[in-house]
Order: sequence, then C-alpha cells, then structure tokens
Amino acid sequence: MTNQASAPADGAPSYEFLLVNTPAEGVRQVTLNRPDKRNAISTPLRAELLHALRAHDNDPRVRVTILRGAGACFSSGYDLSSSLMEDPPLYSAPGDGQWARQANDTWFSLWDLAKPVIAQIHGYAIAGATELASACDLVYVAEDARISYPVVRVASPPDWQYHTVLLGLRRAMELMLTGDAIDGVEAAHIGFANRAFPADRLAEEVLAVAVRIAGVPSDLTQINKRSVHRAFDVWGARAAIRAGTELQALAAHTESAGRFRENALDAVKKASRPLWKWCPGQRKLSITGMPDCCYSD
Repeated sequence: MTNQASAPADGAPSYEFLLVNTPAEGVRQVTLNRPDKRNAISTPLRAELLHALRAHDNDPRVRVTILRGAGACFSSGYDLSSSLMEDPPLYSAPGDGQWARQANDTWFSLWDLAKPVIAQIHGYAIAGATELASACDLVYVAEDARISYPVVRVASPPDWQYHTVLLGLRRAMELMLTGDAIDGVEAAHIGFANRAFPADRLAEEVLAVAVRIAGVPSDLTQINKRSVHRAFDVWGARAAIRAGTELQALAAHTESAGRFRENALDAVKKASRPLWKWCPGQRKLSITGMPDCCYSD
C-alpha cells in the first residue's frame, strides 16, 4: 500500500517500526512499517504500538486512530523469527501460557483505550494480525483481502481466542477446524469486519468513517465505546477469551506443537499454502489459503 498524502503528526514521537500521520483533523493514522517483513508483529513493534495508542488517548487533538500496514499487506502475524517475550511491554505471570497471557493483556488494552481504533486491512492478515485487528473497535477490509489463522493446523488455537465471541459457534468452529482463509467479503458477512470495500476505495472509505467519528467529542465517544465493551463483559466475552489461555498452554504439550517448535516459521508457511476445497455450488475444486510468501523470515 502506498501512503496517502497526509501531514506528519505534530509533536508525535518518532518510531522505528511505525509511521504516524494526521490525514484529517482529529484523525491519526498509524502504519505498521516493516514492509520487508510483511509487518510481522515483533515485541518492539508491539511496544511502540501500545505507546502510540496510549499517547493518542492523552492527546486532545486526537479523536480516533486508523491502523494499517505498509506495503503488500496489513500484517503477516507474530514475528516467529524473534523472541516474543524478550523485554515485553507488559508483565505476564510466568509458567505455561505466559505468552498467551501476554497476548491477551496486549489486545484487551486496546479494548480499554478511551478513543476508538479502526483496523484497515488490505492484502492479508494472518494469525496474530487477526488478533490485533479483532481487538480494534472497527474493522474494514479490502474485498480481495485474505484473513486466516493457519496456526490451528499445526500448533495450537489462537493466543487471543476471539473466534467464538465475535463470530458465533458455527462459523468459529469451521475456521478453527479447517484453518481456511476467507476473503474480505466473507469476513464482513460473518462479522469479522464491519464492511468490505474495493481495494482501491478502502483508504478513502475508512478515512470517511474516521472523520465522522472525529466529529463527536471524545468525552462522549469514550462512554459510547465503553458501553459496548461493558455489555460484552457482562455477557462473558472477556472471560471466555481469557479462558482460552489455558487451552493454548495445554496445546504446547502436544506432539504437534513439539514438531512445530522444531521449525515454527516453516510449519506455518506450509500450513498457509493454498489448499483444495470442494465448492458444491460450482461443482468444482477451488483454492483456499494464503500465498507462500506471507510469513516473516
């Protein structure tokens, strides 16, 4: 993705792995800026992202943030070529499930921000990138974007288990059992995303939504946002997602996870390769999955 023409964020700190711009009054745009690594989410990138979003919460000039990726995709997920628990931005209790607890605390902290965050997905979002997007308040995708969690085919359930809470039992079950990718149109249809737009219109459509949100004072927006999350909490959504950390920890002791750890990056690449799937309506086989180049190496 080429960057929209937009002004640098006045007074905003500079980051190694993020670009921060102001495309419209009250709107900040944060771009994950590791295009050579497909914007893989390393611990330093995650720390910078939390710092930037918290800074926006305390900046009266900011009312909403758009989060997107540089280059060919939104993000290829967690950076499996790096240590995800080296100097993490949050404390997580040690022992089995420590990383899953770290991921949960990271993405719940986006829920708990005062100001809304909008995920803008183009290209593809894989595994941990779908966790990041799901933690945002609104999600908009390109119609041809590909969304997947191939790790369920080779290692474990997600670290931040959003599927059942956001998608419902049947749709969640299908994605968890197959690890198949879905396109942006289906992502919007099943509730992963709010809407899907043609790729060449995605940026302008997302900015239009952000500008509309920025027209509401932040003291009201934060209450409106919190009211939705509080209802989710009452329904048990937060507890359900957090309960998944124990199952993710249990999965680490399986034979499959042991093989995965021998070469995690290669295992996920293989799981992400296109798969043949029978399409009854068209009476033919079609390809589902992600391109072989998606994951960071």
